Amino acid sequence: MIDLTDKFQVESYGEYSSNNYGVNALKVTIDKLQLWFSYKTIIAFQYDGHFVISKNYWGNTSGKHLNWIDRDKKIRKDNEEFQMELKILLELLNINLSTNIVDCSSYGE
Repeated sequence: MIDLTDKFQVESYGEYSSNNYGVNALKVTIDKLQLWFSYKTIIAFQYDGHFVISKNYWGNTSGKHLNWIDRDKKIRKDNEEFQMELKILLELLNINLSTNIVDCSSYGE
């Protein structure tokens, strides 16, 4: 069995007043990879200094989560570009995640 305790971490982010809500805003770190979740959806990631964050396609709560991660809306990626970059990175790292990345192409911008 591989010991990942020093390379794997799960923590909440943001400014929730109760830990009950913190489970909806999680950051998962696996070695050099960081994945930010809003509920079960990856909304931002970082690997080895390369940071990518999605535009908000979901609503007010996910918008709040995105702002807690980074307030600069100019750096946020369209859904298609965000998903492609995440997919390429996960394939390069040989990580197979069952994610809930929503195809937002029908939502408009």
